[in-house]
Amino acid sequence: MSQTVKDVLDFVKDNDVKFVILTFCDSFGNIKNISLVADELPSAFEKGVSFEAYSVGGFVDPRESDLVLYPDASTIQLLPWRLQHGSVVRFFCKIRHTDGRSFDGDGRGMLFRAQNKLSEMGYSCQIGSDCEFYLFRLDSEGEPTLIPHDRGGYLDAAPFDKGENVRRDICLTLEKLGIKPISSHHERGPGQNEICFKNNDALKACDDLLTFKTVVRTVAAMNGLHASFMPKPLKDEIGSGLHINLSLLKDGENLFAPAMLSKKREAESFIAGILARAKEMAVFLNPTINSYERLEDNEAIEAYNKIAWSYSNGPQLVRIEQDGFAKMQLRSADPSCNPYIAYALLLFAGAEGIENKMKLGKEADIENLEDTDTLPEDLKKAIDIARTSDFIARYVPKGTLDKFIEYKENEYKNYSLSKDKNEFVTKLYFNKI
Repeated sequence: MSQTVKDVLDFVKDNDVKFVILTFCDSFGNIKNISLVADELPSAFEKGVSFEAYSVGGFVDPRESDLVLYPDASTIQLLPWRLQHGSVVRFFCKIRHTDGRSFDGDGRGMLFRAQNKLSEMGYSCQIGSDCEFYLFRLDSEGEPTLIPHDRGGYLDAAPFDKGENVRRDICLTLEKLGIKPISSHHERGPGQNEICFKNNDALKACDDLLTFKTVVRTVAAMNGLHASFMPKPLKDEIGSGLHINLSLLKDGENLFAPAMLSKKREAESFIAGILARAKEMAVFLNPTINSYERLEDNEAIEAYNKIAWSYSNGPQLVRIEQDGFAKMQLRSADPSCNPYIAYALLLFAGAEGIENKMKLGKEADIENLEDTDTLPEDLKKAIDIARTSDFIARYVPKGTLDKFIEYKENEYKNYSLSKDKNEFVTKLYFNKI
């Protein structure tokens, strides 16, 4: 038994922990949990906890065996909203086959491999996120409606902004979990909010993002509201994005910082690699039909579908920011993605850009982007591009890729056959994402 595991077991005993939640993510970004009584935790560390893998979206076929969860001791968190009658702790998990082999379809493992690839090249990448979401009212039966929590706009204050107290409770809860947001505010849409986080180790950033989504949903429910991370829940309002901030480090120095001119080419190659694979990665960064309704909203300020970069704010995919903690911001992704797979692909693409010494094109003229290449216009085109991509095949295990594409093709087929497409999309995503 490692000292880390021993420390965890001592913590569980000293804090009167009664239940343990084992958390992982399916291929489509949905959070999954198994709850154990605390007495079973030593066995979970040693032997794991099995589950029916074929019942989890995108994992394995029914004829294959179960998979096994092993809690990652370093991720223990005491859940602050469950303090009555004993405490509850939560772990993120590694996923393995019953014979002990790592499960290739584990997005967390995929991101770990991407981090290792960069590390072997002498680099590391820190990632932060700016995540948007909507708050909606409930009906008399406690079911979610499409009525926004308020009619506030960008950076509005109370009483127009009714989400102020909810955001405060979210941020305070996150701090109790060891996660420190940078800022929070009301966004452009009615009932729309955004919370921003500092850059961190890529794996920790993903774990924290999943924790954040759980906290948002839990705190919203406690306040009699429904939180939705759907990319575009309201047809005539702005959509919600997941802006991914990446900083490339070498020997502890941030290569995006203005002072690092001698390493400028490496940083540019990293960005060039990501731009070069943007279309191929789209189905994983924007994995729903609704994702493309957000990206194709030409009237929206934040429809970031132009495959270009700039220092200025505009509809381009990547914005370079050199104030404060210098970074590149990828702005096309949305909260419906599996962040482990999405972040892993971004790191792999950036690493290939460095390996191939790719050159970054000229900064985009954001006033004239009419002839600029764009992301796929819908989910079907994104699927077709990913299916034939050597890059995607290189890093997404075949079984995982085949099942992901099969699932998404069926999703799009059912959408195409639906009579009321708006109703279909809302019913499919609103309560789930």
